Amino acid sequence: MRVVRTWGAGLVALALAGCKGSQEDGPQGGQAGANRPMSVEVQALEPGPVRDTSEYLATLISRRSITVYPQVAGYVQEIPVRPGAQVKQGDVLLVVDPRRERAGLRATQAQQSSAVAQREFAQSTRKRSEQLLKEGLLSRQDYDQAVAQAEQAEASARAVEAQLQSQEVQLGFYRVSAPFAGVVGNYPVKVGDYVTPQTPLTQLDQSRALEVSVEVPVERARDIQTGTTPVEVLDADGKVVVTAPVFFVAPTPTAATQLVEVKAAFENTMGLRAGQLVRSRVVYDTRDALRVPTFAVTRISSQSFVYVVGQADGGTVAQRAPVNLGQVSGNAYEVTGGLDAGTRVVVSGIQLLRDGQPIQPTAAKADAQGTQGVGGSGPQGTPGGGSTPEQ
Repeated sequence: MRVVRTWGAGLVALALAGCKGSQEDGPQGGQAGANRPMSVEVQALEPGPVRDTSEYLATLISRRSITVYPQVAGYVQEIPVRPGAQVKQGDVLLVVDPRRERAGLRATQAQQSSAVAQREFAQSTRKRSEQLLKEGLLSRQDYDQAVAQAEQAEASARAVEAQLQSQEVQLGFYRVSAPFAGVVGNYPVKVGDYVTPQTPLTQLDQSRALEVSVEVPVERARDIQTGTTPVEVLDADGKVVVTAPVFFVAPTPTAATQLVEVKAAFENTMGLRAGQLVRSRVVYDTRDALRVPTFAVTRISSQSFVYVVGQADGGTVAQRAPVNLGQVSGNAYEVTGGLDAGTRVVVSGIQLLRDGQPIQPTAAKADAQGTQGVGGSGPQGTPGGGSTPEQ
């Protein structure tokens, strides 16, 4: 019986202690915790550059690209380079069998030797005839005949020399060379094929100077100014690889797509290739406007809100304020209405705030784009903001 009474007294003591603790942590204790100011980071709205941009799929085009044709007919004897190889100006791309032309060249060289010998003999005869004419041992008619023969031999020798030069030039065409440095394309012919001057041999592209070709909607083409509107080429991560101004806007849209072609040229130092498909961004306009970080914005239904620093009887509080937003530039929205310059906006702990909640604001670290350096975790800490249920 004593043991039972001892355990009963202990249970009663524990129950009383629990009731006392519940009273201390009751509604009054909870209210005291709710009224404690929440530490948040804030950022003052300031004007900054806002860009009106759109992204498109673009094509890189070589500014120097040709299809190589032979200037002679014959059988392909050799292809000394492989498709895709980088060649210099003058490098041989393909050799057409030149044996027939070489045989003709040797025959012409033999004719040249004969013509030169005849010319020398005719010139010697003319000199002797001139001397005999002075001594009265040769008639004027015979002298004139010797002069004519010398001039005829001279003309014949010159004709053979011209023919020889022509054949030498023609023989050079059997070695198809690169007219400029570039990258060799595919060869549709192979060794042993018969080619003519109408047979395409390969493609030669120079990737040092490239054009980026973008097709934009007709209504947006009116906003493009040649020489000033920039086009940015992006890599797979969305980083800008190169920026170049627009130099060409097509006067009419493409019949198949009803889009307007826009071109910008740049020096390729990034290893890009002609014919490559790339991401591109056209910057239609850049202006100064107020910006708010995307992660500071919440949405209720179709209305956007931010929490701003306000004052109440109890001190500094977070006040929910409606805001009108424009385009996204980087990680910030353009503010088109609802907020003024200098307004301090809460940029951290957004998902934990309530309208009128006491806060303890501290300045947030912001980069050049007006985005938060620290804090901003949770659903609103990602670009584009987040949605919260109506409170």
